[in-house]
Amino acid sequence: MSMTEREWQEEQQRVDQVVQEIDQQMESLEQQVGEVRADIVDIRKNFWDDVKLNFSDAGEMYETYRSMKQQADVLSEHERNHRLAQTQLKKLQRLRRSPYFGRIDFAEESESSAEQIYLGIGTVLDEEQENFLVYDWRAPVSSLYYDYGPGPAEYETPGGTVAGRIDLKRQYVIRDAEIVSLFDTGVTIGDELLQEVLGKHGDAQMKSIVATIQREQNQIIRDERSKMLVVQGAAGSGKTSAALQRVAYLLYRYRETLSAQQIVLFSPNPMFNSYVSTVLPELGEENMQQTTFQEYLERRLGKMFQVEDPFEQMEYTLTAMNELGYEARVEGIKYKASTRLLTAMEEYLDRLAQGGLIFRAIKFRGEVLIPRERIKELFYGIDDISVFPHRMRALADLLLEELNVKAEEMRNEPWVEEEAELMDKEQYQRAHNRLRKEKRYSENSFDDFARELDVLGEMVVQKYFKPLRRGINQLRFLNLPAVYRQFFLQQKKAGETAHWEEMCAQTVERLEHGKLAYEDATPFLYLKERIEGFQTNTQVRHVFVDEAQDYTEFQFAFLRRLFPHAKMTVLGDLNQSIFAHAQGGDRFAALSELFEEGETKRIVLRRSYRSTREIIEFASGLIEGGDEIEPFNRHGSKPTLTQAADEQDLAAKVAARIRDLQEAGHQTVAVICKTAEESRAAYERLKGAVDVRLIGMETGGFEAGVIVIPSYLAKGMEFDAVLLYNTSQERYGRESERKLFYTACTRAMHELHLFTVGTVSEFLAGVESGSYERLT
Repeated sequence: MSMTEREWQEEQQRVDQVVQEIDQQMESLEQQVGEVRADIVDIRKNFWDDVKLNFSDAGEMYETYRSMKQQADVLSEHERNHRLAQTQLKKLQRLRRSPYFGRIDFAEESESSAEQIYLGIGTVLDEEQENFLVYDWRAPVSSLYYDYGPGPAEYETPGGTVAGRIDLKRQYVIRDAEIVSLFDTGVTIGDELLQEVLGKHGDAQMKSIVATIQREQNQIIRDERSKMLVVQGAAGSGKTSAALQRVAYLLYRYRETLSAQQIVLFSPNPMFNSYVSTVLPELGEENMQQTTFQEYLERRLGKMFQVEDPFEQMEYTLTAMNELGYEARVEGIKYKASTRLLTAMEEYLDRLAQGGLIFRAIKFRGEVLIPRERIKELFYGIDDISVFPHRMRALADLLLEELNVKAEEMRNEPWVEEEAELMDKEQYQRAHNRLRKEKRYSENSFDDFARELDVLGEMVVQKYFKPLRRGINQLRFLNLPAVYRQFFLQQKKAGETAHWEEMCAQTVERLEHGKLAYEDATPFLYLKERIEGFQTNTQVRHVFVDEAQDYTEFQFAFLRRLFPHAKMTVLGDLNQSIFAHAQGGDRFAALSELFEEGETKRIVLRRSYRSTREIIEFASGLIEGGDEIEPFNRHGSKPTLTQAADEQDLAAKVAARIRDLQEAGHQTVAVICKTAEESRAAYERLKGAVDVRLIGMETGGFEAGVIVIPSYLAKGMEFDAVLLYNTSQERYGRESERKLFYTACTRAMHELHLFTVGTVSEFLAGVESGSYERLT
């Protein structure tokens, strides 16, 4: 038997031993879960039998409350133990299939012999619960595996730096408790394991990458010092995967003080939330809060306006080039994304502190109770001019006082008496009881009746004034749309863009129709918050922003203010800046200004793992600086370009290619069109020939199969094969669409196929002709 075979046998014996220990722990846990579940059922069944109920006096009521709380606490503790045991049982079930994926033999400086350290998705201790059979990949010592090869190495612990040497670094592929492959490697995770993982077909959910984390990704995952961590990475460089593992690491590292509910991920669209939803549960962690920035805007502004979606804005910029006002709208999109607007808005707020705020009159039954001039007089009569929210609260209190005066004056009006007379018996009884309680009855029954009518009148007025009081407390007397509109009407033309006046007119027109463009939503909300008071979230400790290149400078400034106590991790690729506001320049540079000097760290990932070398070499020729992208050495077929005679021929050739891809075993195939309009047309042509699903802005889940999807919705996703539906010069002819084209190409993992009707896009002029194959 060779040395390799003997080592393999020894390694398999160790896997068997660890699995045996896991089986014993699972058996014990299953018994524990069963016992706790039985206890829970018993407590629930006999809950009231064990509670002493007595409400005869205050002392007995307190004893009753204490008895109920004690019983509820016992039930709660049992339920918590049951959840923890269930979670641990699920983790052990996963570990049983693949107990670990890596090993390092590490000797500390003071030790002559090395300790064998095995890494998995969770910790496994021996029977005595003293020795580690498997270390959690997030443990401090585990960083050695990701950061070093054989030789000198060190890692950080809460107690300081531990230095030593690595004698061996070994990787495993274990399936159903059997070693499929093992090999020794150097600094980076070996290409063999990456080839094995990356060569698989795509799935409907993103998977954990803990077995293949690279050194640069490990820096992202374990960074604890930076308040703003900017990860700029090429398409397919593992930005999002590393970010999700970072969430798992933070939950492990700060498990005593940090919960999943204190972490928020802003993702590009609801479908993406579905795509990444299984990563953390796969690692035994609860999912963090997930939302989109649009969902947040809708929640805050949806009752006031019809708020445009960012993808509706994108559809407009890609399809409305020939419409009147297009250039003005695009200039407005860029201006409203900038911190120039933020500066101008702060200057406007300074002016509003002195005068110019617009109010609504408070009306009742069609008549003005408190004129807006009176509200304005009260507001600017308040001494404190420094803080808008304080003045607004003081104004609301003054208006409530004036409303009370109006209520007193209104008690004896005829309509109040009519309403009082129509009140039911129960309401009369309440008035009667109130007079008795206040001892306001006299010996004259007529006076008593008049007093009852007075109380009933007060009840009527209070009932009808209740919505007015609620409106005052909610500051509805402030006319924010008019205040926002006034801002643009007051700006000087020379101050900003060539189409400034037209842009302002467009903004005003939309507001008058109850619509809020996407580019207006954040500035409007910022103005609202600055005047009414920021609804900050002080509980969230970490904010993750994916596809960060799509966010505006204004939006980042807003997020910083919204989550004042949170660290931020932003992930993006400047080569995928496809929105109108994001063209040109290093837009991540401004993010450092959101925090103090030295609190921002930037990590650049240049190596792409998603796509084959052939796809990356093709796609990198589409963009400036593409030669800096490093393809992973996984080979596949060259991308193809197929010429079609017309739309009917195009659909036929795309359908034929889809069938070939399905026969080859590809599980996720995307037909990527430029716009939603083109996607609908392509879907109608394809659906009779192949089984396809149309993806739109409203799609909430991602499933395996063949989909037709607009280019901007495909961002952040990956597919076994991608078919670009029509890459003609007519479709992709503007320089502003180059990055959109590149982004669509880089969604492909294994195969990329381009189709065109007529002349192909000039974007391919920069691509070496030998990097793709022309077909007819």
